[in-house]
Amino acid sequence: MAAWFEDEEFWIKNGPLMFHAALWDEVPEVVDGILRLAGPDLPLGARILDTCCGVGRHSIELALRGWAVTGIDITDAYLEAARDSAEAFGCRPDFLHADLRSFRQAGAYGLALNLFRSFGYFDDPADDRAALANIAASLAPGGVFILEGLGKELAARDFIEGEWFERDGWTVMTSYAVEGAWEGLRHRWILEKGGERYDRSFVLRLWSAHEMRAALLEAGFESVDFHGSFAPSPYDERAETMIAVARKAK
Repeated sequence: MAAWFEDEEFWIKNGPLMFHAALWDEVPEVVDGILRLAGPDLPLGARILDTCCGVGRHSIELALRGWAVTGIDITDAYLEAARDSAEAFGCRPDFLHADLRSFRQAGAYGLALNLFRSFGYFDDPADDRAALANIAASLAPGGVFILEGLGKELAARDFIEGEWFERDGWTVMTSYAVEGAWEGLRHRWILEKGGERYDRSFVLRLWSAHEMRAALLEAGFESVDFHGSFAPSPYDERAETMIAVARKAK
């Protein structure tokens, strides 16, 4: 049986709700932050790997700025949308259908990204660790990996049982529940429009900063730092998100 994140219908239904206009508007600022965090050693034109690239927001912005970008995702509809958007913007990132659990191009990239809280989908934590090891192996010596995730600390701080909102003609109702000893957060999304109703549940694995640092070091990175925004700002009680910056030895 396919995992929830391999269900193309799920992403097609939810895509317009997740990738609304405000998220496109914030991309240049986010990319500014990514490049600050990557540091001055990343030369213009270096190869960048954008994992779980979705509809290609960050891949396209980076390509427009002169980097050679490969975006990978498992959702064909998103990859098609990314290619169409890139063509409209006049740039050519390379968008590939690939799974993080198996994708590996040894030493090919100077920078790798996993953004928009796209880590923690796999049922087995061993798959998470395999994905991190593949990313580390795909970076050249001195390469940098930037991961934006929902830190366990933030999930606990900001926990709500549910909410509802209207977007793109849909009424969206959500509910959340803690799985086990905060190993994950169960989501239930109900979408209604006219007589149509779509109801789906899934669990996202949660990693604390401490757990994520250990996993990244185990995957082959030499150092890991954490930030609470792309500004950047400290990963503390006021953090907006959890951003890990992991570096390979030179």
